[in-house]
Amino acid sequence: MPRYFLHVVDGRATMDREGTELTGLDEARTEAVRMAGEMLRYSAENVWTGCPWQMTVADADGKTLFTLRFSAHEHAHST
Repeated sequence: MPRYFLHVVDGRATMDREGTELTGLDEARTEAVRMAGEMLRYSAENVWTGCPWQMTVADADGKTLFTLRFSAHEHAHST
């Protein structure tokens, strides 16, 4: 099975050095969304810092296959 590497940048870069064996690109997409959801769920306060959060998925050759990006921006409310 191919190995995919899910790198995260959330104010600091965290490189996935082990990777995960998955059946293919479709499973890699599903795993990236699942993992991103979990990470955002448990560190939701970091989304509101104004610093974009991203996960880049690469293959075993280091080629970037896709990137998930998240950011949150508050807008002033009139009361």
